[in-house]
Amino acid sequence: MIISKTPFRMSFCGGGTDIAEFYERAGYGAVVSTTIDKFAYIALHRFFENKFVLKYSQTEISDDVASIKHPLIRECLLQTATTEPLEITSFADIPSSGSGLGSSSAFSVGLINALLAQKGRMPTHEMCAQGACEVEIERLREPIGKQDQYAAAFGGLNYLRFNADGSVQVDPIIMPKDKYQVLAEHLVMFYTGITRKASTILTEQKQNMRNDGNRYASMLHMRDQANRLRDELSAGNLDALGGLLHDGWMLKREMASGVTGPQLDEIYARALSAGAKGGKLLGAGGGGFLLFYCEPSLKQSLISALGDLRHIEFQLERQGTRIIYVDY
Repeated sequence: MIISKTPFRMSFCGGGTDIAEFYERAGYGAVVSTTIDKFAYIALHRFFENKFVLKYSQTEISDDVASIKHPLIRECLLQTATTEPLEITSFADIPSSGSGLGSSSAFSVGLINALLAQKGRMPTHEMCAQGACEVEIERLREPIGKQDQYAAAFGGLNYLRFNADGSVQVDPIIMPKDKYQVLAEHLVMFYTGITRKASTILTEQKQNMRNDGNRYASMLHMRDQANRLRDELSAGNLDALGGLLHDGWMLKREMASGVTGPQLDEIYARALSAGAKGGKLLGAGGGGFLLFYCEPSLKQSLISALGDLRHIEFQLERQGTRIIYVDY
């Protein structure tokens, strides 16, 4: 048996600039994100019969790879040229779809890591990220970018640069050790209970960016925010994050019709009234998880003000995808 463990991510600034339609036109895209201590786990086990047994939100049994219904599992098996019968089981610390924490890409990264390890290979973080991008973007034609795959593969607090030629540069943001804990103490996350399909929002966002000069200009501004946040965090100026989150959310909510709505806007307004300096819906928007930046002394007031939402405790995670168990 082989088990992989892959972190989920939260994106601070620059989301959407990791899509090819933007970085090929603009020269590059940029995102600042961090991984957190919420994980996707993938367990592989050689199956006795000549079948694939898959256990996720349902149980699927297939005689061959091409007949597998779960698109990510099927394409990851094809991408890694895996034909040996396997039992594949997945677990996650949070809801695995529509969350805004990059859960689908964490699943793909972790599965590719485990499949290559099962073949006796030790894949690099780059191999896992590239493989997941090939599966999601090229094979499945999902209208997404590359930030989730690279964040999950490499782990940590990073500045991700998406170059016009399709290459990705992962630069860790270096801060004094105590600053990482201080940063975590300023962040508060809630689950809205609202799920959505990110691809619908991202498809509209790409169309709007292509056809609307003002929205393209907003995307350039969002990229510049990622550049600024990298510099501010590197200098130890954590409080800059609150204002940048707010400014970025104000821009993002205008990019597509499904990003927000009256219920989510009302929740966000309550959070600001309770002392949050800024925040955003994680991922494409429309639901999932809300992240806020506030002074630690005001955290309990914020939690009380949003008492109808589920507060999620978390810490920042330094490591990316890894194999945590091997038994041949």
